[in-house]
Amino acid sequence: MPNSLLVFLRGGPIDIPEIREVKSGNAESRLRIPRGNGYEHFEITQDFKDVGGVLMPVYQWSYRTAIAE
Repeated sequence: MPNSLLVFLRGGPIDIPEIREVKSGNAESRLRIPRGNGYEHFEITQDFKDVGGVLMPVYQWSYRTAIAE
């Protein structure tokens, strides 16, 4: 993915991979990950995680919302 950033997701449902690639322009204070009939929301922390020599910002799961119809 061009202009992408790897982020580390902490907490939330176990079926969401801990490492996620996002567009670098979307690396903001919150991430919204689609899952089933809703979204999992993650907020950035002050932490970074070193995974195989790659330093990734850590996002902490905060809540889930349903998709509006």
